Amino acid sequence: MLTRAPAGLGGWIQAIGDAEIPVLARTAQAIEALREDEDDVAPKDIAEVVLEDPLMSLKVLAHVARHRSARMTSDTETVTAALLMMGTSNFFRTFAGQSTVEARLGPIPGAIAGLEQVLRRAHRAGRFAISFAMARNDTDAEVIQEAALLHDFAELLLWCHAPTLALEIARRQRADPTLRSAQVQREVLNVELCDLEQALMKAWRLPELLQHLTNDHLSTVPRVRNVLLATALARHSQHGWDNAALPDDVEAIGLLLNLASGAVWSLIRELDESAAEAVPAAD
Repeated sequence: MLTRAPAGLGGWIQAIGDAEIPVLARTAQAIEALREDEDDVAPKDIAEVVLEDPLMSLKVLAHVARHRSARMTSDTETVTAALLMMGTSNFFRTFAGQSTVEARLGPIPGAIAGLEQVLRRAHRAGRFAISFAMARNDTDAEVIQEAALLHDFAELLLWCHAPTLALEIARRQRADPTLRSAQVQREVLNVELCDLEQALMKAWRLPELLQHLTNDHLSTVPRVRNVLLATALARHSQHGWDNAALPDDVEAIGLLLNLASGAVWSLIRELDESAAEAVPAAD
């Protein structure tokens, strides 16, 4: 557990780049249940479990990227593709007996609740992103969904490895709702999480397309904008639909999808009804 922020980006990479990523308890339990029937389990069955947990999704993609053969000429860009490459037996050998978020964060008041909030937001962002991508007839809709699901993984890792710092950021933002996320991150962490995320993705050799789609500095690229608008919408609407930033989000989404603002509002509210039930509470 980090209780003090490293001096800069290099220190953060050194501190958490090789640290084990814990997963949700329900994910660990589901993996063990599937392992008991390993001979009858298909990669798609495992994918359904993995994709419910952004931390487990990140863990699988990072593992496959690190162990990719030099003979492979292309990335495994999705969780499903990564699981197909691993095979079920290799997956269960590699990921049996996972450490859990609940065991790690349980003794720290407010930490699990803070992480759960990011998880719910991630799933809503993924739901928004794939819907926008399908409306745009994007052939990489699945990758775009996963990019939105993982867009804030550095924030999840912050809760896992430095919960007291994550709690301090949350405290400051509650005290001053106008405080920009990038500003408070620099003040508390000495880095911005978007930069830490890109650095970790490069260090772990995650798929180039995933790195591209989650890069906030490429916001004019339509696919990247798809992901960024989905994550912004999920963030700004996480406590309701009266956030002052939402009209700008809706206008930008309308430009992306070539829809009037009224049609965008109808679309996102309809999506939110199903997205709200995407992530159950942690055990």
